[in-house]
Amino acid sequence: MQITLPELALALLVGPSGAGKSTFARSHFLPTEVISSDQCRAMVCDDENNQSATADAFEILHLIAAKRLKAGRLTVIDATNVQPEARKSLLKLARQYHTPTIAIVLDMPLRLCLERNAQRQDRRLKDDIIRAHRGQLQVSLQGLAKEGFRQIHLFSRPEELDNLKVVRKPNRSNQKSEAGPFDLIGDVHGCYDELLMLLKSLGYRVSQVAQGFEVYHPEGRKLVFLGDLVDRGPNTPAVLRLVMAAVKSGDAYCVAGNHDAKLIKALQGSQVAMTHGLAESMRQLEAESEAFRAEVAAFLHKRPSHYVFDGGRLVAAHAGLREEMHGRDSGKVRMFCLYGETTGETDEFGLPVRYPWAADYCGRAMVVYGHTPVAEPQWQNNTLCIDTGCVFGGRLTALRYPEKEIVSVQALAQYYQPTRPI
Repeated sequence: MQITLPELALALLVGPSGAGKSTFARSHFLPTEVISSDQCRAMVCDDENNQSATADAFEILHLIAAKRLKAGRLTVIDATNVQPEARKSLLKLARQYHTPTIAIVLDMPLRLCLERNAQRQDRRLKDDIIRAHRGQLQVSLQGLAKEGFRQIHLFSRPEELDNLKVVRKPNRSNQKSEAGPFDLIGDVHGCYDELLMLLKSLGYRVSQVAQGFEVYHPEGRKLVFLGDLVDRGPNTPAVLRLVMAAVKSGDAYCVAGNHDAKLIKALQGSQVAMTHGLAESMRQLEAESEAFRAEVAAFLHKRPSHYVFDGGRLVAAHAGLREEMHGRDSGKVRMFCLYGETTGETDEFGLPVRYPWAADYCGRAMVVYGHTPVAEPQWQNNTLCIDTGCVFGGRLTALRYPEKEIVSVQALAQYYQPTRPI
């Protein structure tokens, strides 16, 4: 049997004393990855059994867990965790660091827990305490799924743990081993002709074949599309075909954009407002086959919120990303990547006022993004917006990495009138 955990997560071992949590932790995790409540209690008063030190012990446990999560390290909590309140504080901690939480539940038979407790030489609990732990666990199991765990793995027999393998899965955003060179491209918005012009300027070879497109660079460069492939422009289907083919062949990466996310909902039949160019995309896609529309929905659905490349030196996200969110996986991270950060106010055009997160950025990684059209790309604190409003009659822009060279082509027409002047 095998369970797969994210490479960065907060994993809670849940079960009564004697269920085998510490043995499980030693078998599947590094000693440095495991924070034991008993060991924290011993740190405070030299006695793992001294329950009067529990409050101080858990204060230490939370502090160490916070430091590990901040550093981007898998963290395993070895404690009973059978009470909702105990889990609640740890779930809150994981949300603070944009980290998924995993529950590994050892719901072993009471008889087995009591036998193991009786055989202990180091410390032994009263049988009533173990019975209470197991009773609390049984109550917890009814609502565990609603507490916010990304995964719940339940084991109720010791033989289920025999030959168990715990596999680490890299987060989708983790492409640190991929160093480039890259060509990052801003919001295309259905501007297919301009995309071909830009790819030619960048030295890419693009050819149409029976299966769609072949896109490659003779020097091995790769494309990174910053989302918003669709809406407003004249040929969204062709843009999608080209990008999907390039991603499939391994010659490109593509992150999610807010327009792409809205198109998914429309293709899946959800009620969404046909505004900001969505109507144009849907009209163009109506001429395509049902199979192609399904392929588009599946492709866009799989796009990650962002990518971290080149050992953490480069981050690509549609609307940018704060440093503490790099490489993280949470709803807040995805929302920031799609929409940026807003103040809650609207401007005179009825559009959200965006918080200038880049003005506060001081991270080591270069962050390249789009989303909000600018007249000219300008570096700000190691961040760069390269959405230069092609669909509004501006330019389609790419950043060559690591050269930091900007390459642009002029739009052939103004396909859509911007709500707010660029």
